[in-house]
Amino acid sequence: MTTLVLVPGLLSDDIVWQPLADAVADRMPVYQADLNGGNSISGMARDLLDKVPGDLIVVGHSMGGRVAMEMAHLAPERIKGLVLANTGHGPKREGEDVKRQAMIDLGNESMEKLADQWLPPMVDERRVGDADLMNKLRAMVLRANAEIHEGHIRALVGRPNATAYLTDIDCPILLLVGRQDRWSPIAQHEEIKAATKNSELAVIEDAGHFAPVERPEDVVKAVTDWLGRTFGDECNG
Repeated sequence: MTTLVLVPGLLSDDIVWQPLADAVADRMPVYQADLNGGNSISGMARDLLDKVPGDLIVVGHSMGGRVAMEMAHLAPERIKGLVLANTGHGPKREGEDVKRQAMIDLGNESMEKLADQWLPPMVDERRVGDADLMNKLRAMVLRANAEIHEGHIRALVGRPNATAYLTDIDCPILLLVGRQDRWSPIAQHEEIKAATKNSELAVIEDAGHFAPVERPEDVVKAVTDWLGRTFGDECNG
């Protein structure tokens, strides 16, 4: 039976994909990935391929989407489908090193200060004042530490250029993006859709970069509907 592998992103943990895990638990095996301790996208991908046997459908958010694409690149015969949420595909951008190092330095100074600076642009700006949402995300960030953060940043700075192999990915792909995602905008996902053979794009309304946490019901419906249409009985228990 195919396993659904749920991969969180930068400074993220199980809360990102828990609603989806709960929704499909009676249909198929689910594996919640833990990227803490990783410092390489390719290394994270290989680690998950080693840990979870058999055929996989990989669901990745943000950095986790890059890990998911790399898994499909490394083991195309095992990856039966991808869900790529709020993610990117390109190589390191000019000037990115300096900006990423500044965030590493801030995290080393104080993870509380990092959370306060990093999180507001990651959600729909109309929900920055939503105390329940922001406290949930802040608590998630603070469950990590500066060492984990630096490892994740190093992984992103040294990321593979997925653009170079997107055309080789043959499995079905669902792309998810929040309408208000300012970090990984809709246009970026449209580029992935244009480069891949068997993909569709779903836009989550009233959501930013953390769409799976901001609008869990909408994200779960989009993913489970796609699983049912694409894989039928295999994902219906």
